[in-house]
Amino acid sequence: MPDKGDGAWYIISVAAQRAQVHEQTLRHYERLGLIEPARKGSSPHSPRLYSDSDIERVMQIRGLMHDLGVNLAGVEAILHMKDRMEQMQMEVQMEMEKMRNQHALEMRRLKDIIERLQRGANAGSGSEPSQF
Repeated sequence: MPDKGDGAWYIISVAAQRAQVHEQTLRHYERLGLIEPARKGSSPHSPRLYSDSDIERVMQIRGLMHDLGVNLAGVEAILHMKDRMEQMQMEVQMEMEKMRNQHALEMRRLKDIIERLQRGANAGSGSEPSQF
């Protein structure tokens, strides 16, 4: 089963009830590629399992359609952009973490160089360390 975060998994009847839609609506959204429930087995006929994030996504779809009057093609475009933005945000966060780690390593390297230079200067002059 794909990892969709921690939480419960629901069969289609329970997921439909929680999302306040008909089971056929969930199947239709899956055919359109708006949601991707997990499968219990490897067969395409294996029971669908819906995560809390799947149900939340269905509720977002319903909100876009009912509250804002967006049609399914518009919902698909909006959700695709939202998914892409979330992916880009994760990539930026990963890159920022990588840069922070590189910065910390470079700071340690430079501090080591400064300490060695100060020790060398102190050993050569025989006096107290000078202030930079």
